[in-house]
Amino acid sequence: MSKLHLEQLAQETEAFWQEQILPSLSEYISIPNKSPLFDPDWAAHGYMHQAVRHVTDWVEAQEIPGLSIQVHELADRTPTITLVLPGELTHADSILIYGHLDKQPEFTGWFEDLDPWRPVIKGDRLYGRGGADDGYAIYAAISAIKALQTQDLALPDIIVLIECSEESGSPDLPFYMESLDPIIGTPGLVIALDSTCGNYEQLWITTSLRGMIIGDLKVEVLDQGAHSGAAGGIVASSFRLSRQIISRIENEVTGAITPSFLNDQIPTTRRQEAIRAGEVLQGTFKDMYAFVAGSEPVTNDPTELVLNNTWHASLEVTGMDGVPSLSDAGNVLRPFTTSRLALRIPPTIKVEDALVELTQLLESEAPNGARVTFTAKSPNPGWHAPITRDSLETSLQEASTAFFGAPAIAMGCGGSIPFMEFLANKLPTAQFIVTGVLGPLSNAHGPNEFLHLPTARKLTACVAKLVHDWGDSAKP
Repeated sequence: MSKLHLEQLAQETEAFWQEQILPSLSEYISIPNKSPLFDPDWAAHGYMHQAVRHVTDWVEAQEIPGLSIQVHELADRTPTITLVLPGELTHADSILIYGHLDKQPEFTGWFEDLDPWRPVIKGDRLYGRGGADDGYAIYAAISAIKALQTQDLALPDIIVLIECSEESGSPDLPFYMESLDPIIGTPGLVIALDSTCGNYEQLWITTSLRGMIIGDLKVEVLDQGAHSGAAGGIVASSFRLSRQIISRIENEVTGAITPSFLNDQIPTTRRQEAIRAGEVLQGTFKDMYAFVAGSEPVTNDPTELVLNNTWHASLEVTGMDGVPSLSDAGNVLRPFTTSRLALRIPPTIKVEDALVELTQLLESEAPNGARVTFTAKSPNPGWHAPITRDSLETSLQEASTAFFGAPAIAMGCGGSIPFMEFLANKLPTAQFIVTGVLGPLSNAHGPNEFLHLPTARKLTACVAKLVHDWGDSAKP
């Protein structure tokens, strides 16, 4: 078997990104293909199909020998793309590379010279919605394959799976899995490119993902609004009652999530990873997000910050209804308040059971006889990775050292990738490498999202080495 030339791989990956990927990825950013949750009329608007055509046309133009491209469409479901490359190493388990094309909505607060649907390069950053989360993934996968073929290296079977509903919780993908089973088979290695990185100086491997419950808590006290002076002190404020009920979940002073069914034991291995990650990140937490002057992280303990974000539950109220804007805020005691709750839960908690207990906790014993309802969307499960094999761990460390010049770091992720738990159940013996480019200030889902281009290039080279090493380690 031919030897992998790392310097050549790094040089060719950088050139390919600059010459082939950046122009196409920039065009992709300009397509407002919002996920179905945020654009229920996505099919009529046509942006999702435009994005799919754009990237598949680009893949076809790369003329990769042996690669087949298919776009799968079920009725009333977003498309799913499969790219299949039969390999020469038939003794090696196949590799599945995962990413998604759908995007979050625009959000507000973009810098004056930026726009969610206009790609802008500033220094090492490519700004625009969806470049980092997760449009780059299909480009990185193709770049890795092409670089290995350029060096005339034998490969295992590779399947690239790109879905279009991840930002909505992947509701469509399970419907495809049965029909795609002959294509996907039983890969031994899954590489997912939709996760985070603690910094841009090394390869970061995600070993767990928190689950998520999103739901609307509605508290009603009147059938119609009343003068706040006349009703105040007689009618309970729906906002105050909402705060009171939310406090059943969260300690409003510390932010701790208190119910036992929303907490779980942290495995020793993951705590040790958190200690190591905290040591690497301890001087950078204050710079990870755009804190206002004087604001700071909730604790100075770096290990606790990592665990708070990756294994402990957390709550955010991401939206409210029944609350007028300031310009329309009359002196009215409002009839109701609805709060959109986004609750992140530990990776190992069964999300369906947690939802049942959460609903009962919120709706029972309503204060002042208010009408309280909690309407949840489909919950997203967490995920906990299997222990990484020694040979794969060696490959990860070598790749990070070769292309980043620093060791790879393992850490949980505070967000969710719903498809990971589905895959873990379907492929109980598979190894998982979950990684990504969403680092400090990259701001996926928020304003001013950017892709850190040097990290994307280095990560692409790492993926190529991982693919090569996986096949090489299985040689007879």
